[in-house]
Amino acid sequence: MKLSQFKFKLPENLIAQEPSENRDECRLMVLDANNGKIEHRIFKDVIEYFDAGDVMIFNDTKVFPARLFGNKEKTGARIEVFLLRELNIENKFWDVLVEPARKIRIGNKLYFGEDDSMVAEVIDNTTARGRTLRFLYDGPHDEFKEILYSMGETPLPDYIKRKVEEWDAERYQCIFAKNEGAVMAPAAGMHFSRELMKRLEIKGVERGFLTLHSGQGNFKDIDVEDLTKHRMDSEEMFVDETLVDMVNAAKDADKNVCAVGTSVLRAVATAVCMNGHLMTYEGWTNKFIFPPYDFTVCNSMISNFHLPLSTMLMMVAAFGGYDTVMKAYEVAVKEKYHFGAYGDAMLILRR
Repeated sequence: MKLSQFKFKLPENLIAQEPSENRDECRLMVLDANNGKIEHRIFKDVIEYFDAGDVMIFNDTKVFPARLFGNKEKTGARIEVFLLRELNIENKFWDVLVEPARKIRIGNKLYFGEDDSMVAEVIDNTTARGRTLRFLYDGPHDEFKEILYSMGETPLPDYIKRKVEEWDAERYQCIFAKNEGAVMAPAAGMHFSRELMKRLEIKGVERGFLTLHSGQGNFKDIDVEDLTKHRMDSEEMFVDETLVDMVNAAKDADKNVCAVGTSVLRAVATAVCMNGHLMTYEGWTNKFIFPPYDFTVCNSMISNFHLPLSTMLMMVAAFGGYDTVMKAYEVAVKEKYHFGAYGDAMLILRR
């Protein structure tokens, strides 16, 4: 597959800038991957496609307020720091991206907060925009994190052009988010309300959780036409025995196993063993999935509508079939579905 095969015309006004008023009331396109049939529903209708004993797998990663604004010593120049992950708790080392990168050099001190009370020193260059910072704070680690996060804002994707609002902290997050570490929310999971989760539970649909800390690499431009030459950034993930037992039992009973989001699909594909079952996993994944790909665990998935040329679109196309998914995306544009993290959703059925 070539990069150019995932290009399509997406009008700017179809990129959602805000979520639907209620989590479970966005639009839902249901796509039968076997015959290309499409239905147009509301998201909470998703319950109609699942029965007792089926399993939904969610990503319980938690987004933290990763975007900081500060100023550089001496010049006072405004700088943006995007926190990626904490490298060392004791020394308060962080892996970050900086902007404008050309002005941020090793040895520079950066100041954050209205009173410049939080100070960080640049101690290493990692990539063109990547730096390692050491935060100079003497208090307890929990206190440091609380103050640091109070200075940050929700890391909305760049295609959301408006100013970050207070309510984004809640809406750009799944209601079951638990394990902190993501700078990109698992968007498909954000459509699940407490009411919908309860209705699924009453119906007997089981839910399991894994953790994959989605990073900025998902938004990184692909600069090669030949997709086999693209390399994904590594992301930390965890699959425990509880989920493994639940999923494998459902698979053996010929039940529907649904990946809620591309991050879940990627994690499951990473933790699959030779016999097509799921296994426990703790580590990192840089798996890049594009058509054709043989999925052996999940037979349905829920995903938002993704932007052209994105790795998430490629993963969805691998799951539902390239031609089938790209035709469905043509329909989505024609029917004015909303795209992106705050947009509408698609359920793909392969059973």
